[in-house]
Amino acid sequence: MFPIPFDHGLSRLRDLFGLVPVEFPTTRRMDATPQERAADITAAFADPSIKAVIAAIGGDDQITVIPYLDDEVIKENPKPFFGYSDNTNLLAHLWRLGVVSYHGGSVMVQLGRGGAVHPITKASLHAALFTSGPFELGESPEYGDVEQDWEDPRFVDTEPAMQECAGWIWHNDDQVVEGVTWGGNLEILTWMLAADRDIAAPEAYDGMILVIETSEEMPSATEVFRMLRNLGERGILGRFAAVVCGRAKTWSFENRNGPDAKALYAREQREAILRAQAAYAPEALVVFDVDLGHTDPQVVIPYGGVMRIDGPARKITVVY
Repeated sequence: MFPIPFDHGLSRLRDLFGLVPVEFPTTRRMDATPQERAADITAAFADPSIKAVIAAIGGDDQITVIPYLDDEVIKENPKPFFGYSDNTNLLAHLWRLGVVSYHGGSVMVQLGRGGAVHPITKASLHAALFTSGPFELGESPEYGDVEQDWEDPRFVDTEPAMQECAGWIWHNDDQVVEGVTWGGNLEILTWMLAADRDIAAPEAYDGMILVIETSEEMPSATEVFRMLRNLGERGILGRFAAVVCGRAKTWSFENRNGPDAKALYAREQREAILRAQAAYAPEALVVFDVDLGHTDPQVVIPYGGVMRIDGPARKITVVY
């Protein structure tokens, strides 16, 4: 549907990162079945010439694809997978298979961004792709969530609108937490709970770090609270030692909020999350407005990898 940002993202893989993109058959087919899409994912893992798998974009139906994956092939051929949003389904599935993947870095959004790839995004993605070891996340002095028109070829050379922002917001910050990450897009996690898909027993999450973010569908604060309450009632939310929350996306083509409405939405979402935390994990360390979700820039978070959150020092470090 939108070849301009997709082709632009592929060129960035070549020009900025020196990688050779390989498109699998269903990449540009909007009518591909879940079985066909699963076959492509399995084939990408099985192919020894493929060194990493990167999602073109998110969506809303990957939950129908997961049952058709060949798990034995994937376990025997582990390699990095990059994606977020609807790709939370695959991230969580790979975690259950023991394969470390990465939350972030899609072709059409982060790589296909108008103007230039944001420096913070570029640095994080480069480190995740080509290095191993600790990587300290940076606080961005600016962010953007106003979408560009992907049908207008002029967007390729147009920097998206950005605005100044404050730093991370901390709660229960008198502690240092180190643990393995899990989570993703909150709406998708709720669907996975409903389908009982790739959700482990509650004790499996003991001491882990929950990483969550919300999408351009902009769920209300009430819904955000209810989603987290469901995790709490499942016996999962209270198991996490810390929660890292992505900066809320406050604008979409369907909700073209002005500055006041954007600030109100973000504040109400933070309050909803703290309300749920107070009920199920009152002592957990919580950090808000980390650039890991649907806003720009975006940092890449290892999924099932190690994160260290130092409250007194105000630092977050991941291990790629």
